[in-house]
Amino acid sequence: MKSLLLLPVLLLALLSTIHLLPEAGAMADSAVSLELPDDMSSWRMRNIPASADELAILAQDTKFAKAICLSPRPGEIDMATGYHVPDRIDLSIVLSGHDLNNSIHRPERCMPSQGHVISNSKDFEIELPNGRQIKVRRLLSVQSLPVNEERTEYVSYNCITYYFFVGHHRITQDHLKRTLWDMKDRLLLGMDQRWAYVSASMWYGKVPWIEQEISDEEADAKLREFLTRLAEKQIDWEMIPQ
Repeated sequence: MKSLLLLPVLLLALLSTIHLLPEAGAMADSAVSLELPDDMSSWRMRNIPASADELAILAQDTKFAKAICLSPRPGEIDMATGYHVPDRIDLSIVLSGHDLNNSIHRPERCMPSQGHVISNSKDFEIELPNGRQIKVRRLLSVQSLPVNEERTEYVSYNCITYYFFVGHHRITQDHLKRTLWDMKDRLLLGMDQRWAYVSASMWYGKVPWIEQEISDEEADAKLREFLTRLAEKQIDWEMIPQ
């Protein structure tokens, strides 16, 4: 019983020592690329800037690659414009600067400020076409967005979000594991590395521009397919040992 009570204390003490570890000088780059393709399979990427909140909160040398990704829904045409009705995935890659603690963090920490109420969290392993696997975390949430400047009226959407972290030679969905790896690599290898946080999210249920409701199974399958293509293309797999 005493050992169980001591475990949180020991863990807290261990985490607090990260600031005492030696500085490693130059940082090792993340294995993920911030250069997004214009398109990927049926998905067309429209690059967007980081939000004012992200720029204000995160360290100045944090880098971003963000995009609204659209893919035509087969057989669904907007009669007003003549264009295909698209599915939409919001993609975000955030690359840490030298101050890792002020560059990236678990999305569970910042999503509530974006209107999300998270109801479920679960880890999965995704198989890539190149034979590799990545572990990802899936969050289910309801996102409420204001529809007027006074923020007195809101509209809510069901949302699925997947995320994972990519370091210099490791990939994980676990923020604590990433922190412990950082401590180990700095202490034993003298290596400080940049981590990238990769997330992709999609609304489901009733979406304003789509007449037919999207099931959670459909949204989940499209997000997984999107992530398999993205991870294979954007990650330098020669840097990640098998």
